[in-house]
Amino acid sequence: MLFSALGEFPLIYLPASFILGLLIGSFLNVVIYRLPVMMEREWKTECLEFCDKKEKDKQEEATFNLATPASRCQNCGHKITAMENIPIISYLFLKGACRSCKDPISIRYPIIEFISGILTFFVVYHYGYSIQALAACIFTWSLIALFMIDIDHYLLPDSIVFPLLWLGLILSLFNVFTTAHLSIIGAVGGYLFFWIFYQLFKLLTGKEGMGYGDFKLLAALGAWMGWTHLPQIILLSTFVGAVIGVSMIVFRGRDRQLEIPFGPYLAVAGWISLIWGEQINQQYLHLAGFS
Repeated sequence: MLFSALGEFPLIYLPASFILGLLIGSFLNVVIYRLPVMMEREWKTECLEFCDKKEKDKQEEATFNLATPASRCQNCGHKITAMENIPIISYLFLKGACRSCKDPISIRYPIIEFISGILTFFVVYHYGYSIQALAACIFTWSLIALFMIDIDHYLLPDSIVFPLLWLGLILSLFNVFTTAHLSIIGAVGGYLFFWIFYQLFKLLTGKEGMGYGDFKLLAALGAWMGWTHLPQIILLSTFVGAVIGVSMIVFRGRDRQLEIPFGPYLAVAGWISLIWGEQINQQYLHLAGFS
């Protein structure tokens, strides 16, 4: 009853969605920083076990996950209090520096919080007070984390991509964004498309054109939106990637042989396709004379 009543008052749930997005953005900052470290530690432990080595770095044995230890200044070790961890407000209040040692705090933290807040607000505004809005928010938060982790580490963690894939398939059983039939084909087709491209590129050039994480992410996007959105996502991500890549070479003198992660472009294209995909497809069919 409370939830039904809340849905009738957008002046309440829309601002609340923005605040929720800010809070989630603060958590995403933790995920973006800690998850790759957790993965690297796990890989190191597995390598030591495989090599039958007994010695372990004491630092590696310390508990390190998304909840422990508490957030601290990377320069002086000052423990960040709850009042210092309020999204955006704390950054402004502290003037972008640690309260203890005055070491600068990266501007990316409040930027990610703001992006999470504004995208959450837009998703709720777009879908209204509905299950689609909740699902699209989870989709958005996952893509923000994947976007930043891939930029920083050239990684698309399975611990984010696989739950996203399974959630898309589960939602399709209830026709939230697409049907189960289209979703399953989308997941399989998304993975196979990039896998075939990868194999052909490697056969022709002897190099790996992309990572397996990209296959899995496109499969997840296909599960959420169905196979009919795959051409749109692929074309849009390729176009954005080409524009940014060429711009970086021309204006920043970036090495043409330097690897550029493709995951962020897929994430952007996937989000756009979820929100405006149907309109884009209909407009394309209209311009092509099919409708």
